[in-house]
Amino acid sequence: MRPYLSTLPTPHKDKINSLLAEHDKRLQLNKKGFLRYRLPFESVQHIRANFLDFSDDVVRIGQEDELSLEERDQVYQVMRDFMPWRKGPFNIFGIDIDAEWRSEKKWARLQPSLPELAGKVIADIGCNNGYYMFRMAHHKPRLVIGFEPYLQHHYSFKTLNSFAGQQNLQSELLGVEDIGLFEGSFDLVFLMGIIYHRISPIELLNEVNKSMKPGGTLIVESQAIPGDEPVALFPEKTYAKAPGIYFVPTGACLQNWMTRAGFTDVKILCSHPMNNDEQRRTDWMTFESFDDYMNPENQALTIEGYPAPTRVLLKGTSKD
Repeated sequence: MRPYLSTLPTPHKDKINSLLAEHDKRLQLNKKGFLRYRLPFESVQHIRANFLDFSDDVVRIGQEDELSLEERDQVYQVMRDFMPWRKGPFNIFGIDIDAEWRSEKKWARLQPSLPELAGKVIADIGCNNGYYMFRMAHHKPRLVIGFEPYLQHHYSFKTLNSFAGQQNLQSELLGVEDIGLFEGSFDLVFLMGIIYHRISPIELLNEVNKSMKPGGTLIVESQAIPGDEPVALFPEKTYAKAPGIYFVPTGACLQNWMTRAGFTDVKILCSHPMNNDEQRRTDWMTFESFDDYMNPENQALTIEGYPAPTRVLLKGTSKD
């Protein structure tokens, strides 16, 4: 059993442990899909960083002079093996990783509204490579559990945290559909960039509420459409070229979803149009990005002709 499970109040510890044990067993299979990311991780997991700084926009793990030239080349190649990098920025032993998303901008928007993180138990659903988890680590939480079902992101985080050695940060190959197993466990839940990928957003929010301690804080960040009416767009096939998007709400609609799911004191903290300063191609993410998703003749529309995306940030309190 993961040591942290014994510290959580959930009555579903055995089921969680069984699920994680099954995932651990699968990860040891010598299949190409697993080896693609496992082997790079294993090749550098002996390396530890002396210098850590999670307090600023760039998450810094290690400094250039901590490694030999050969070790640094090895780390650089492993970081390239984990491309594309979606969240960042990072500096790893002097190697600058400029991710697709300038995630420091999102963190700067939500940080003023965060409750005290010190000593808290936190979930980061869809944690990706752990950028936000490392930013949380600066505030000394007791435990942060990342939910990340994709192998690439899972091993990216495992590699970074193998360098950083943060025992209070854990990422598991779990999806948002598993959050309800952690009944009554979390003081704070981050649900960022997830809800529009779910076919039943209210059911998702109900399960998130179930996972939280009474009076806990939920932070939701979402793609949205402009407007003040409580409505949502349901795209025919894709939205901004993404096929896995279902309901794209206005801020008012998302606020109502959270209220209907039992959250109280729900507030829209901010809303802003997306742009190619915050999401773009880089040397570490060389595929299509924001500009490719917009109508080239009218930037107020997606390539499909839907309203161009905004991003909204909301905060609510879990049931008492």
